[in-house]
Amino acid sequence: MLKDSKAFQGFSVNDIEAAKAFYGEKLGLDVSENEAGLTLELAGDRGTLIYPKDDHEPASFTILNFPVADVEATVDALTERGVTFERYEGTEIETDAKGVFRGGGPLIAWFKDPAGNVLSIIDEGETS
Repeated sequence: MLKDSKAFQGFSVNDIEAAKAFYGEKLGLDVSENEAGLTLELAGDRGTLIYPKDDHEPASFTILNFPVADVEATVDALTERGVTFERYEGTEIETDAKGVFRGGGPLIAWFKDPAGNVLSIIDEGETS
């Protein structure tokens, strides 16, 4: 019934203007405004809806994962643009000083948008 539907994802934020600046300027993504909020134009021709919600609570999971060829270089570049990577110490997903998880599997680093939603960059091929 739905297999041919062009599904899309969405998530909420508490400040559309802050989200537009973060996703557009800091992350360098194409962002367009629409009647519902914002649309992130992601690779693969799948837009992601960002909508305002007054009583927004950050998701308790990673909402977007960005596969990259080089996690180290991407962490450095995003850090220069003002993105702060999460540090998880003393946990099963412990990260290093840069915020990179090297505990097995692909290298991955997590960061938050201004609304507190968690995103990640994840290595397309390298494993730690």
